[in-house]
Amino acid sequence: MGKPGGEVGNRGERIFLGIGSNLGDRLAWVRQGLKALEDAGISSLQVSSLYETEPVGYLEQGDFLNVVTEVAWAGGPRELLDECLAVEGRMGRVRGMKDAPRTLDIDILLWGNRIQREASLEIPHPRLHERRFVLVPLEEIAPGLCHPVLKLTIRELLDRCPDRSGVRRSPLRVALERGDPSGYNPAASGA
Repeated sequence: MGKPGGEVGNRGERIFLGIGSNLGDRLAWVRQGLKALEDAGISSLQVSSLYETEPVGYLEQGDFLNVVTEVAWAGGPRELLDECLAVEGRMGRVRGMKDAPRTLDIDILLWGNRIQREASLEIPHPRLHERRFVLVPLEEIAPGLCHPVLKLTIRELLDRCPDRSGVRRSPLRVALERGDPSGYNPAASGA
């Protein structure tokens, strides 16, 4: 959990996570993942619409359900990664082969202008600019955000993205409002 008085992740820095699932009840996994992140002190400030996306890399698997969320977090990047991995584990994520099907996948995409390269932690995410399943939902909630290495906005990265896999907005909704158990997300619906 984020440490009170620790490094404040949102000192004007916008932090974005990508969340996806392609096993079982994908919507339930994404919703449970967001709730588990919240319980760990990682608060969603805004959540994109849900997107039905074709797999990338290993293609012999079902489609994913993906969202991007902007979060508030009071700890540092390594602590955030540890919490995300713990949530994945609690949701039944089993790490096997690369790009394998998964109940829940949570990636740190961007953290303000931070550039960090170390074992098992790279910010910005090293393949962010190559993945439509991340760029499309990210563009929905932060189109003018600038990639700190490539110096292009998310909209520009999406225009240049070599990935042509299918990404379709889903009619399903994921909860953002704490008091709305129905799962309706007014921020994602444009309401």
